[in-house]
Amino acid sequence: MSITSPLAIHGGPKAVQSDPGDMFTWPIVTKEDEEAVLEVLRRGAMSGIDVTQQFEREFAAWQGAKYALGFNTGTASIHAAMFGCKIGVGDEVICQSTTYWATCIQAMSLGATVVFADIDPNTLCIDPNDIEHRITERTKAIVVVHYVGHPADMDAIMPIARRHGLKVIEDVSHAQGGLYKGRKLGTFGGVAPMSLMSAKSLAIGEAGILATNDTEIYERAIAFGHYERFAGDLRTESLKPFRGLPMGGHKYRMHQLSAAMGRVQLKYYDERCEEIRKAMNYFWDLLEGVPGLQAHRPPKDSGSNMAGWYAPHGLYKPEELGGLSVTHFLEAVRAEGCACDPGVNMPLHLHPLLNTADVYGHGKPTRIAHSDRDLRQPPGSLPVAEGIGARTYSIPWFKHYRPQIIEEYALAFRKVAEFAASSEALLLEDKGNPLHLGNWHFFTHR
Repeated sequence: MSITSPLAIHGGPKAVQSDPGDMFTWPIVTKEDEEAVLEVLRRGAMSGIDVTQQFEREFAAWQGAKYALGFNTGTASIHAAMFGCKIGVGDEVICQSTTYWATCIQAMSLGATVVFADIDPNTLCIDPNDIEHRITERTKAIVVVHYVGHPADMDAIMPIARRHGLKVIEDVSHAQGGLYKGRKLGTFGGVAPMSLMSAKSLAIGEAGILATNDTEIYERAIAFGHYERFAGDLRTESLKPFRGLPMGGHKYRMHQLSAAMGRVQLKYYDERCEEIRKAMNYFWDLLEGVPGLQAHRPPKDSGSNMAGWYAPHGLYKPEELGGLSVTHFLEAVRAEGCACDPGVNMPLHLHPLLNTADVYGHGKPTRIAHSDRDLRQPPGSLPVAEGIGARTYSIPWFKHYRPQIIEEYALAFRKVAEFAASSEALLLEDKGNPLHLGNWHFFTHR
């Protein structure tokens, strides 16, 4: 189809004509996955830990870590990682505001609070230049998110943490197996918790895991929510008097059906991610130089990659399209047959839970219940995070390298962008963006 064809939103033919088949089906579940899960089910071992421990050993070896510990959710793994790092009453952790809530607000249940930092507009990860001035004597850790698969700038972040004696918690939920300058994500900080739920690129069910080389962090994470494992040999002296019951009062173990599936998925994960990256990079290569559109990916030949490219997004430049809103731009792309939405996660620092909610009955907002200052961050305090919704959009998440299909979806974006660059028709129809773009919750994606 010619790029000069009329836009579908104006009655022209759609760019996407082919049935995508299983292009967007994920995870890939085979007979091997089914048999592994059924083996656990048939012997009634769903609540055991033997398969989980096998998965942990295999995951640790794959990650290049001394320890791995399975959890029932990624949220639980981050909660335990914070406890492992001794985050407690009155402490502060620094985290980017543009992220899923489960990256950081577990800190409040530990009596700590979150201080939000702005993001880099190109990586969508925490801006290293917005970290150091937020550090106080109460700061205990920096929570780093490799957001929607893009590696954070660890070369800039780690020296800051070392200067101030801070733990770095790497949330790898979006980027399992990804690389930053040739080194696997999750191996820079003190601990790497992550989600493995069924929408992630390493998808094993409703589950999470953390990896670490630090024995004390590992044993404290066990103590927090793994009662059946908090009775054996411990090296951490401060934990020994309390063995037998979970110190956090939580039951956080991984369900063994997930662990069984995880063992199989991990075997094929790297090769499947390689095909995903080939497909996604081909999509962006087709759009190289198109006005208004910028790829969200590391520079080529940097040694960094997008892992399994979870929840892929693009960067939108309205100034190159006469100020056309991302909302109307995507309305035209959707008319071409391509599912896409504006925005990313809305900034957490503006949510009422982080400003007005008294969750635990302290008589004041939980965010500041244990603080000696009001560290809430009003509108305007993190300008990039607050405006990024108008400059981002979701793109298809291709699971296979099938050039013809990929080309049709790329054409949908190219048609609209090049039409908008050469005509004012879309701009004249444009009603602008709504007040808020994105969501507080999670991504929907194909």
